[in-house]
Order: sequence, then C-alpha cells, then structure tokens
Amino acid sequence: MAHDAETSLVAGRAALEAGRWSVAKAAFETAVERSPTAEALLGLGEAVWWLGDVAASVRYRESAYAAFRRQEDPAQAGAVAVRLSLTYRANLGNRAASAGWLARAARLVDEFELAPLAGWVALIRAGGSADPAEAEHLAREALENARRFADADLELCALSQLGSCLVTKGRVAEGIALLDEAMAGSLGGEGGSLNTVVFTSCQMIISCSRAADYERAGEWIRAADDFTGRYGCPFLYTVCRTLYGGVLLSTGRWAQAEAELMTALRMSTPAQRTFRGEALARLAELRLAQGRLEEAERLVEGFEDHPAAAVVLGTIHLERGEPGQAAAILRRRASEVDERSLESAAPLELLVEAEVAQGATDAAAARASRLAELGARLGCDAIVARGQRALGRVLMAAGDAVGAKPHLESALAAFRRLEMPLEAGRTRLLLAAALGDGDRDAAIAEARSALAAFEDLGAAHHANVAAALLRSLGITATRAGRRGMGGPTGLTSREVEVLRLIGEGLSNREMAERLFVTRKTVEHHVARVLAKLELRSRAEAAAYAARTLERDYAAE
Repeated sequence: MAHDAETSLVAGRAALEAGRWSVAKAAFETAVERSPTAEALLGLGEAVWWLGDVAASVRYRESAYAAFRRQEDPAQAGAVAVRLSLTYRANLGNRAASAGWLARAARLVDEFELAPLAGWVALIRAGGSADPAEAEHLAREALENARRFADADLELCALSQLGSCLVTKGRVAEGIALLDEAMAGSLGGEGGSLNTVVFTSCQMIISCSRAADYERAGEWIRAADDFTGRYGCPFLYTVCRTLYGGVLLSTGRWAQAEAELMTALRMSTPAQRTFRGEALARLAELRLAQGRLEEAERLVEGFEDHPAAAVVLGTIHLERGEPGQAAAILRRRASEVDERSLESAAPLELLVEAEVAQGATDAAAARASRLAELGARLGCDAIVARGQRALGRVLMAAGDAVGAKPHLESALAAFRRLEMPLEAGRTRLLLAAALGDGDRDAAIAEARSALAAFEDLGAAHHANVAAALLRSLGITATRAGRRGMGGPTGLTSREVEVLRLIGEGLSNREMAERLFVTRKTVEHHVARVLAKLELRSRAEAAAYAARTLERDYAAE
C-alpha cells in the first residue's frame, strides 16, 4: 500500500511539472486516499488551484501545513503558510486570514532561523502594504535575500514586486524596466516554479493597468501565449483576471474581455466585495461602451461606493444630462486618491467633462492642465492623452476651436499608439467637431473614421453620435454592417449575443446569469431571435450560430 501511494505521488509530481492538472489531481487523490501525507496533500492543493478550485486548494494546503508541523518540518510548513497568505489575499480577498498566515510564517522564520524563507515573507508583506515607501523597502529586502541564497524564483518575484511598487510611486519607466526583466526571466524558465510566471504576470498586468500602458500589456500577453497554451492562463489571481479583462476592453477585444470578466465574477463570491465590485465595474464599463446604460447601472447596484464604480456612475449621469450629479460623484472619488496618482486620470478627465457641461470652465481648465502636466511628468502616454483631450474639450467649450485642435490631435496620436480604439474614436469625434465648417473635408474624414471604429467595436451609442455629426456636415451615414452593429438578418447586438450563447449550449437560466438579466427577458430575446431568423427550434439556432457567427466573428 505504501509503495502504491509513493507511485501515485511520483506520478502526481510529474503531471504537475507537465501542467497536466487533471491527471495530477487524480494521482494525488489516489495518494491521499492510500496515505494522506503532507506531500500528497500539498500536491493535491496545487493541482486543484490550477484547475480553479481555490476553496479546495486552501483546505488541502492547510491540512498539508498541519502535517508538516506534526512531522517537525518547519521549513516546508513555513513555505505553505506563505503560499496560503498569498492565496487568501490575491484569490479570496481575505486580508485577515492572509495576515494570520503570514504572521505564522514569520514566527517560524524567527523560531527556527529559516533565513531563506525570510525573503518570501518580506515579498508578501510588500504586496500587502498600503504604504508605497514601506512596500518598496520590503521588496528590496526580498530581492537582497533572493540573491544571498541564490533563489531564482524569489529574485524574479521580488523584481516584479519592486517594479510594481515603483510604478505606484510614479517612477513608471524605472518600474516597467524591472517588470520587463522579471517577465523575461520567468517566461524563459529561469525560475523553477510555474507559480513564478503567475506572480510576475499578475504584477505586470496590475502595473500596466495603473500606468495605462496597454500596448506593453498586450505585448506580454502575446509573449505568454506559449505558456497559456501549455499550462493555462497565467492571470490566475482574481484581481489580475479582472484587470486583464480591463486591458482587453481598452484595446478593443471586447468578446475576450467579457469572457475574462465573467470568469472573474464566477471565481469571486458575494463575500469578496472588493474583487466582485471591481469585476462588476469593469463589465459595466463594457456595457456603457456598448450603449447599454440600464444594464451598466444594474451591474453596479449595491456597489455605488466602490471606488471602481465612480467612472461608471459619472458616465451614466452625464449621458442622462445630469452633470451636477456626475461631478459630485467624481469629486468624491478625486478626494479619495492623490490627484498626482495614476489612478486619478480617468475620473479627473470625466470630472472636467462634467464641469464643462455645468459651465464651470475655469475650474475645468485648471484641472485639465494639471492632468496634462501629470502625464508629462510621469511619462505616461495615456494620462497625457486624457489631459490633452480634456484641454481640447475646455477650449472648444470656450469657443476656441482653433486652439483646441492641436490638443485633440496630440490626444488622438497617443490613443492610437496605445491601440485604444474606443478612446481614439471618441477623440476623432471631438476633433471633427472642432474642425467643423472651417475644414469640412477633414471633419468628415475624422467622423467617418470614428464611425467605422465604433461599428467595428459594437459601440452603438457612439456610432449614433458619429452618424449624427456626419448628418450635420451634410453626409448621410449608413451602418457599415460590421460585427456588433446589428449582426445577421437585422439582429440587435443583444440578440447576436443571445444567439452566440445558444450556440454555446447555454440554458435560459445560464444565459440570464451570464447577462445579468431575468430569465423572462432571456426568453423574450430567444423568441425574437427565432422569429427574425425564421428558425423553428433552439437546435436550429445553435446550428445557425455555428455557421454564421464563426464566419462573421472570426476577426475577433
């Protein structure tokens, strides 16, 4: 029996190294059934974590920790405690449990003089610190420990954590260089653990999101394609998957963005309020971009005080002609963050728009200037673009369309470099309005480019605004029939979405959960899809979806 358990243990370890998570799970389950050793429990915890069962992973790892303590192996117990601390914080959003496990690991380090493990304790402390200076100090301590004990995995993780700290402090170029180095080393296999790729990838996506460096994020996502193909998505911490969805949203890959955000929501629980609110707010941003204001509003119900909801709610109030309410929400958000921080850029630009709508042009102009200066000081293209667009908006409101033009052109160039098609299209609309009758041909060209971009994305509301601007310039705009702007046989974008889900085999209940609507609403959409396509059953609709949507959406 002991021999059989050892054989299963060896098979489980080999499967883990190969990234065959289901095979590893089965092998470790057999080993645990025959002999529930600490090693078998730890392996099972690792396998199910990669399979997405975080709760089970925590149970098995906690059992492994207890077993290592009983067999008087404090080094292994301490390592498990460190991993549990990270899992509780990054996957479950439970800071109390995370702090408890980290304290346990630190006590083992002190009591048994586990100097090599001290660097890992410092690393996790750095990631959990709200003080940027303290976080940087702890990350450097972890890096020093890694080099002292030749721990390649810790060195790569510490480099990425340090890079993230520097980006948070506004030292973007310096921080990004360290993040690039850590990503190269981890994807190149310099570390011995696949978890190193997960850690460095998440630090990269967090930092690129903060710095709005979506171009770099996209490049590293593509560089990780081989890893993703062999082992699965490296953005396995809940917050990272949410931010990954945000990057995909910003760069125009909306179908992928929705899939990632829905996965993040499934991974979270109602008790994980911080993580769930972030994912819901990102999904609401997608709905706003698609012109679905009511759905966006429903998504953030109950999360109105979540920091990520401020831009969503501000946008909704602006769209409804309520700039005073928008400004109140955005000013409150601005007071909660340092106006010099990267996180302040999007709400500040939106606040400028609200103040312009209220006629408070002097306050808006001062705010827009500070935003542009912040971007230049931090060397952040996205903040520069937002600041320049805000300045252009203020000048247009003041009647200086000629003065607004260079600011808008600068913003457009930056958004295009960053591969942010929605923001580039929105900027083109402002530029077209600024050009107006003074350069009618250029205005028409910009408006047409914006309309094409919006139609490609499925940004229905913005496409309607672009079409209206073209009509004001004497041009009748017709829909180009691109993906997302109507779909096959006159389906609305929502009906195309329902058709796609029918093709995936989802029931009405599952579709209602996916779309955040009632089952009755789904039934209504399904009936309309069948009627418009003259289909007799869901089976025919599924077959139609397989034929038509695969062809029409291949470009995504």
